[in-house]
Amino acid sequence: MNFADIKQVDVANGPGIRVSLFVSGCTHRCEGCFNEEAWDFNYGAPFGPEQVDRILTLMDKSYIRGFSLLGGEPFHPANQQTVLELIRTIRERFPAKDVWCYSGYLFEDLAAGKVGSHSRELLEQLDVLVDGPFVMEQKDLSIRFRGSRNQRIIRVPESLNENEIVLWDEPQ
Repeated sequence: MNFADIKQVDVANGPGIRVSLFVSGCTHRCEGCFNEEAWDFNYGAPFGPEQVDRILTLMDKSYIRGFSLLGGEPFHPANQQTVLELIRTIRERFPAKDVWCYSGYLFEDLAAGKVGSHSRELLEQLDVLVDGPFVMEQKDLSIRFRGSRNQRIIRVPESLNENEIVLWDEPQ
């Protein structure tokens, strides 16, 4: 897997101050995508142990609330194994920090294991999934943590346990 960027301070892709990884490779090709260059699976640089160590070092600060995965497409079958290993490592090292993921795939398809061989397993590692493709006609700059009104911010553990979508509402 290649990656496009690692952001050491991200306040746009989840609550609080976060570390974010932008993976390379996406086949959704949403019109108006803010990260079109990351559609290419060869964009950026190879992701390996050095990047894992960098992410863990960046996250090892008390003011970092969590980790966000974006793309490209983290749930693309070509990216799933590497992303899954990374999230497991983060979970082991920082169990109190939350993990968010942005995906053009729908929660229902990921939960049913319809996207690659690790989609359900990867989904189970997340706290929050922002799902659905970016839709230019539904673009809305007034909504938080998503680009278009069709996208949902889903509390993953609760949704899996209750077998229905439970939407995230920021705690006050």
